[in-house]
Amino acid sequence: MCFVRQARERGRSNTPWLDSRHSFSFADYVDHSRMGFSALRVINEDHVAPGAGFPMHGHRDMEIISYVLDGALEHRDDLGNGSILRAGDVQRMSAGTGVHHSEFNASNTQPLMFLQIWILPAQAGIAPGYEQLSLFTDGGRNELHLAVSPDGRQGSLMIHQDACLYIGRLSRGAVATQGFEPGRRGYLHLARGEVKVNGQLLHGGDAMTLEGEPAVIVDAVSDSEVLLFDLP
Repeated sequence: MCFVRQARERGRSNTPWLDSRHSFSFADYVDHSRMGFSALRVINEDHVAPGAGFPMHGHRDMEIISYVLDGALEHRDDLGNGSILRAGDVQRMSAGTGVHHSEFNASNTQPLMFLQIWILPAQAGIAPGYEQLSLFTDGGRNELHLAVSPDGRQGSLMIHQDACLYIGRLSRGAVATQGFEPGRRGYLHLARGEVKVNGQLLHGGDAMTLEGEPAVIVDAVSDSEVLLFDLP
């Protein structure tokens, strides 16, 4: 069974420095029918003005993934980590027993667009941790790259949950396929572009839930960027 949620149905918050679309309930956007999907709790599409960002703030007991679509994201935390993520970079921060961090647009002239993703951990009270990964360094278009997994296989980032995240940049006309084990659920978020997923047309910002499906087939109608979650 597949269900499509259109981009325009998402929640939205807008300030002078931040324009954010919420796939699930977040902050002042509350929809009790949209509290998450399986272990997936948050997908925010954040557009951050030049030089602006989120000052130091705290999290705990959450797996937080950031994926940069355009621009540069500067990350700092009280674990001593500091880095700049650019388009195609993925970061995993395990908040665990508690971590404080900040996220800013690293440019004073260019906008930043990134996805902020929260996944519930399999257990509370783990030690905080941080990793990042650069995708598409060798081109790597037209396939779904394993970016996050519970065991860090294939060079992916390791998450403390039985969940995987695949990310793909697909050129027009490309087809990518990913199978699901029995009992697994899928969530596909189309970051931008236009694709057909198991025969249904999606536009940028749309999402699809997949339950009881043996596989997902993504057919790129235009150049597209897609995230696929394999969830318990």
